[in-house]
Amino acid sequence: MATAADTAAMRRAIALAARGLGSTSPNPVVGCVVTDDTGRIVGEGYHRRAGGPHAEVHALTDAGDRARGGTAYVTLEPCDHTGRTAPCARALIEAGIRRVVYAVPDPTPQATGGAATLRAAGITAEEGLLGAEARDGNTAWLTAVRTGRPHVLWKYAATLDGRIAAEDRTSRWITSPEARADVHRLRAEADAVVVGSGTLAADDPQLAVRGVPGAVQPLRVVLDSRATIRPGARVLDDTAPTLVAVGEDADTGGILGADVVRLPAAGTGTGLSVPALLAELYGRGVRSVLLEGGPTLAGAFVAAGAVDRVVGYLAPALLGAGPAALTGAGIGTIADALRLDMTEAVRIGPDLRITAVPATTPKER
Repeated sequence: MATAADTAAMRRAIALAARGLGSTSPNPVVGCVVTDDTGRIVGEGYHRRAGGPHAEVHALTDAGDRARGGTAYVTLEPCDHTGRTAPCARALIEAGIRRVVYAVPDPTPQATGGAATLRAAGITAEEGLLGAEARDGNTAWLTAVRTGRPHVLWKYAATLDGRIAAEDRTSRWITSPEARADVHRLRAEADAVVVGSGTLAADDPQLAVRGVPGAVQPLRVVLDSRATIRPGARVLDDTAPTLVAVGEDADTGGILGADVVRLPAAGTGTGLSVPALLAELYGRGVRSVLLEGGPTLAGAFVAAGAVDRVVGYLAPALLGAGPAALTGAGIGTIADALRLDMTEAVRIGPDLRITAVPATTPKER
């Protein structure tokens, strides 16, 4: 049975893993804590970037000889394969670790088996401590493994009566500076930020991360089926890479400073195919998408069943008219409503941040 010290060490490992959000794809985020034979923490580490040392290696290096006879707490089952780095299970064995506690088994065929390798070497390997918390922290990667597409988080900001802009289409600023700063944290944790041509024309957003030290800039993605993006758009600056998705017959001669991909049209309605876009992004190593587009683009993702988490920032204000947060989602009656399970409600400055997931989302095992 896990002790209070075990739980504290694993919770620390989960916090360490979160430091890698936005910089490890297509790999998972992983944290590791090593204690010596007296239970004192002597090493910590997390997976910092794809191709670099894994969390266990960083923690073992930090611990040095003090790891011998100790325990390693890892948020994901140590890998048992050689890729760009050596197997972590082997590193733990060679360091003299006597016990390994891991939160979540590795679901990938090429990396699983680390626990069996550890046990074969006489090391105690225990699974499941704080598994739900570790899964939540690694939800983007786990979703991508399960579905073969990136995890999609839809973020929006609205008044209490659900308006994202006033009747005259003005929208700056509905929410507070504190809420807007929190959005930059979401951007920093994502591999790609997605908007549509309507948002681009209305707001000319830069879509870069600001105010988050050490953040890796996400890929900026614009869905622009007719290639109407203007040359001076801020999203085309050199702050971060940009991908413009256009229709198969669009004239792209005017797009400079961005990569371009041609996608098929959506099967129903207007715009581009959401599944095709997500397949393209997955192929580029993107495992987490922050959807910041307007109500039409959000509706297309909802209609495609491609929204895995919703974060809504609600400002204590009323407009009475203006565009709603969501439209065109293919929901015609209350019986077809996309029901959500609320996982968090937090005050951010004067605003309320609500996080929810579709109630039909399969639970990770």
